[in-house]
Amino acid sequence: MKTARIAVPDLVSNSYFPAIAAITLDCFKQEGLHAVHELIFPNYKAYEALRDGKIDFVAAPAHAALLAFPEWSGAKMLVALSQGMFWLLVMRSDLEATPGDVGAVKGRTIGAAPLVSLGLQQMLIESGIDLERDAVRIVGVPGANEPGVSFGVVAAEALERGKLDGFWANAMGAENAVRSGVGKVVLDVRRGVGPAFAFHYTMPVLVTSDRSIERDPGMIAAGVRAIVGAQRALKADVSLATKVGRALFPPQEAALIADVVERDLPYYDPVISEEAVVGMSRFARAAGLMQGSVSYEQVVATQFRDLWIN
Repeated sequence: MKTARIAVPDLVSNSYFPAIAAITLDCFKQEGLHAVHELIFPNYKAYEALRDGKIDFVAAPAHAALLAFPEWSGAKMLVALSQGMFWLLVMRSDLEATPGDVGAVKGRTIGAAPLVSLGLQQMLIESGIDLERDAVRIVGVPGANEPGVSFGVVAAEALERGKLDGFWANAMGAENAVRSGVGKVVLDVRRGVGPAFAFHYTMPVLVTSDRSIERDPGMIAAGVRAIVGAQRALKADVSLATKVGRALFPPQEAALIADVVERDLPYYDPVISEEAVVGMSRFARAAGLMQGSVSYEQVVATQFRDLWIN
C-alpha cells in the first residue's frame, strides 16, 4: 500500500479537520493509501516541504502556497476542505466590543500567526482602519511555535493571562476563550459577522505539486476522494469528530471538537468555485503575495474536479 504524506500547520483545531479526519477515519485506507500526517508550522513551511518533495499533500490556507510557489507556478489546489475565510477575531470579554465592530481593534494588541495575520490586516485596511494611525498592533504569540501546539489554543491562553487584547485564529481557540469567559467573538466573516467582502480572501484547501500529479495521478485522485469521503461521513454523523479528537487531541479539545465541527458542517463543500479563485487572487495581490493574474486552470487541478461530486 502506498504511503501518502500530508502536512498540516495546525493539528489541534478545526481548520484543516477534514484532512486529519480522512486519515483517522480510514478514508485514505479505503482508497488504497496509507496516509500519515506531519505537523509543519508555520503554514508556508508546509508548502516549502511540498515544493521540496518531502511530502505529497498540504492541508492549509490557500494563499500561503504563494510563498513557496510564486504566482501558483508548480502547485495546484485539489479540493476545498471547507469554504471561506475560517478565522475569527476574539476580543477580551471585558472590552467594549460588539459583534461586527471592526473598529474594536483600535488601540489594541491582536495576536495572529504568520501569514494568517494578512487576512485580518487586509480586512481592516479595506474597512478604513489605518494600522499606524489607529494604533493597531498585530503580533505573534509566544509559545505558538512549539511542536504540537495549536496557535488558537495558545492565543486563548495568552488572552486569559492579559498578554493580548484579542486574537485572530481558528474556532477551536475561540471556543476555548468563549467557554472560559475570557473572550467574545467580534468578527466571524464566514457567518456574516463582519465584512462580507473578506469571505473569499482564502480558504482551507488540499494542495499538491504539479510534479506529484505528473508522477502519480492515481494517488492524487485517491487523496481527493478521501477528503470528500471524510466530509460526507462527518455530515452524516458529526460524533465521528469526537473519535478523531480523542485519537489526536488533548482531552479538553477532544471534548470540544464535535461542537466546533458541527458549526462548520454547512461549509464542508469540496467545490473550489471560480468566484473563490477570483476572490483569493484579488486578496493575494492586495496583500503583496502575487503580482499578476492567474486563470482558474492555473490554480485548480481541474482534471480531478469531477471527484468533488462523484
